[in-house]
Amino acid sequence: MTENPGGEPLRRTPLFDTHVSLGGRMVPFGGWEMPVQYPAGVLAEHHAVRNAVGLFDIGHMGQVDVTGTDALEYLQWVTPGDVSRLEDGQAQYSFLCAEDGGVMDDIIIYRIGDGHFLVIVNASNTDVDFGWMRSHLGSGVRGVGGDGVSLTLLRPERTLLALQGPRALETLQRCTDTDLSGLGYYRVMRAHVAGVEALVARTGYTGERGYEIAFDARHAVAVWNTLLEAGHGYEVVPCGLGARDTLRLEASMPLYGHELDRSVNPFEAGLDRVIRFEKGPFVGAEALKAVQSSGRTRALIGLELTVPGIARMGHPILLPSGEVIGAVTSGGPSPTLRKSIAMGFVPVGQAVEGADLLVEVRGRRLEARVVPLPFYKRAPAKPRTKAPMA
Repeated sequence: MTENPGGEPLRRTPLFDTHVSLGGRMVPFGGWEMPVQYPAGVLAEHHAVRNAVGLFDIGHMGQVDVTGTDALEYLQWVTPGDVSRLEDGQAQYSFLCAEDGGVMDDIIIYRIGDGHFLVIVNASNTDVDFGWMRSHLGSGVRGVGGDGVSLTLLRPERTLLALQGPRALETLQRCTDTDLSGLGYYRVMRAHVAGVEALVARTGYTGERGYEIAFDARHAVAVWNTLLEAGHGYEVVPCGLGARDTLRLEASMPLYGHELDRSVNPFEAGLDRVIRFEKGPFVGAEALKAVQSSGRTRALIGLELTVPGIARMGHPILLPSGEVIGAVTSGGPSPTLRKSIAMGFVPVGQAVEGADLLVEVRGRRLEARVVPLPFYKRAPAKPRTKAPMA
């Protein structure tokens, strides 16, 4: 088994052998051995998701069940969003923030039912997140008692797949008797997929209409193969981490370790819409109130290179005068827009749409322009609706 740089063995999802048999090139990622691409290549996978449908193994993501009479108030304490706004079958993008307001992880919370929530966390942060969440059990804050909340890490017993693209609904509908047409964005419902009981969520990380499917890991190969077979008429392809990254960059979705980390607060990342001070106390609230009062000092911007070149994480961002004012957090060529794009942090005063800046790439200073985010956004096919939990 492949090892981490630190010497520990890399984890594998239940689909590892399937990826290898399909020619997937396996690489270390967040403590896991995952496919970065398949023989068709990243560009083909990217365009498949933009134009038809792609299938991703996201079984490396962490899944935490939060249950009990105090589950809601517990999540109100450990996250800055207002979880009480969620109806059964609804999801919410949020964070785990440290006391100083820094982002420990970005997460998605699904309300499965009364006193039952599912929290999805990033692969590389799962163990730390779970330990931190456990440390807040029985805190007494917001009336949360020691016996009113139970946390269960569902990995490796459960896994996740993502089916993404404009043909995702048609493909998935072939694999279930449940009508998914009414499932709105950031909604979740129970269904049987390929005969397997699952949670199907209208969420994703590509900027396209898509679904994320959570189910018993023992059925991973069967469900994967059924979805691939169902999408043959739509040219469905298996997709790896490479396409996942180019797709999420075009959609300007943050990646932990790039746009988000302990040194970044939600205001700087332009994600302060998540924070709901009116709900009452939560971890990091006082620090975040101070940021709101004093104002953020830096902001996340979008950059479009106006000359040939590729900006990557860590490349310096400069004023035309040559003064370094920030650094690229994510960057690369956009297969859809056929431009070189990047995101990065700069002082608030320099985060002006249309402003000319420079990005230093291997000693060359390349001209770039500040552009609005997201770089790419597909218009929704239908108005958002909600579907009841089955």
